[in-house]
Amino acid sequence: MDAKVASLLNEQINKELYSAYLYLDFANYYASVGLDGFENWYRVQAQEERDHAMLFYQYLQNNGETVTFGAVDAPNWTRGDNMTPLKKAFEHEQYVTSLINTIYAAAYEVHDFRTMQVLDWFVKEQGEEEKNASDMITKMELFGTDAKGLYMLNSELKARVYTAPSLVL
Repeated sequence: MDAKVASLLNEQINKELYSAYLYLDFANYYASVGLDGFENWYRVQAQEERDHAMLFYQYLQNNGETVTFGAVDAPNWTRGDNMTPLKKAFEHEQYVTSLINTIYAAAYEVHDFRTMQVLDWFVKEQGEEEKNASDMITKMELFGTDAKGLYMLNSELKARVYTAPSLVL
């Protein structure tokens, strides 16, 4: 595997773990304000991000690459109202999409088609992640200022369950 591609994949493990920390902190915020459905949604999201890190880890291992771990930064965001985590999540997903695109471009440059094929799943996943984050903002804008609407939205989010990714490496 090309050294630059391997390095970027290795760095992505750390970025995915940071994403998990960030989403756990969002869950923590929502728990503190009594929105247990939102808390659940972000706890599930954190699990997804941990699994994304593990997919990159396993891919590097399967290809004989050494995995190195760096420190995972503490979540960095300023608490505000109930909309703040939603907007920060959308911005963060756009950032993660840019990271995946950078890895894809590096793999393309060296004709690493196997890595590109694995990254195809992540490109699709990021499209879904951005859409989900955008939809959360829209729903909060529509229903978040009405107590009954917020209650219903919170109840909807409480029903989310984790489903492990089905990606063959």
